[in-house]
Amino acid sequence: MLFRQTLTGFVRTSFSLAFDLRSYRAGWRAFRAPSLVIAAVSCALGVALAFRAGAWDWINAVAVIVCGLALQSGVNLVNDFFEFMQGKVEDKAQNLGFSRSDRITLEWLIFLVGLAFFGFAGLVGLFIAWRTGWPVIVLGAGGFLGGFFYTGEPLNYKRRGLAVPIVFFLMGVAMIAGSYYAVARSFSWDIVAISVPVSFLVSLILLTNELRDFEADTSFGVRTLTVRIGYAGGVRLYCVLLVLAYGSPALLSAAGLFSHLWYIFLALPFTVPPFLLMGRPYERRHAIVPAVMLHHLAYGTAFCISSFAPMKG
Repeated sequence: MLFRQTLTGFVRTSFSLAFDLRSYRAGWRAFRAPSLVIAAVSCALGVALAFRAGAWDWINAVAVIVCGLALQSGVNLVNDFFEFMQGKVEDKAQNLGFSRSDRITLEWLIFLVGLAFFGFAGLVGLFIAWRTGWPVIVLGAGGFLGGFFYTGEPLNYKRRGLAVPIVFFLMGVAMIAGSYYAVARSFSWDIVAISVPVSFLVSLILLTNELRDFEADTSFGVRTLTVRIGYAGGVRLYCVLLVLAYGSPALLSAAGLFSHLWYIFLALPFTVPPFLLMGRPYERRHAIVPAVMLHHLAYGTAFCISSFAPMKG
């Protein structure tokens, strides 16, 4: 009886929220659309490398990009739910005037939409696996688990200070190599090596999130990597990752794996705004994440073009 009453109340509140424009504003904030540049760049790079290898499978190419975007959308929404329920972040919708009960119901709706994105990504993944092979299922399952437990318990590797290194592999190396495999139907250690520079920047984006939220994470007791090493240490690590992202392609070029090296340096001007924002106080630092996303898009686009272009010699 109690369950039935709770479910009835949830449905009624959900129906009311569906006609409240504030719900869509809160949902859009949870969606974090600019962050989708991570999946877009990683999947596009894998596709570009497969095309360069002569695997012109446009169906799988489109499917893998759609799958990657859907997977990250689910990650964003589900983790917004976990962070709110754990009370470890500032409420992104606190100025929209929701009652406490409506806010909780809205987060459950966001969670369900996130699961729907995961489900859609899973269906697309099964389609790719049907055309390519079962390893795609393993990669997809790993991506789902890694994204779900970013803030989900019992792992919650964000509060354990592991987000920056883990996303290097999940949203960087694995997503790029997995996209390549989905289109080319083969695995190559050369592709893993080529994925490293962009993977450094994926880690840098997560680090930037931690720098932006340093004071809030500290006050809520969220032990991110940046909280553990301090703000100044986080800035130094940011510089190291940036240098590695621009320096490692030179090693790839020397090994004959990367051509047209100068393309990526066209993105260098986009590195300036984040540095200017790092010195600002907390309340004026929020623009740093969109600025880093813009740099990632510029770098990723240049990297994809360079990778797709024919190798010299």
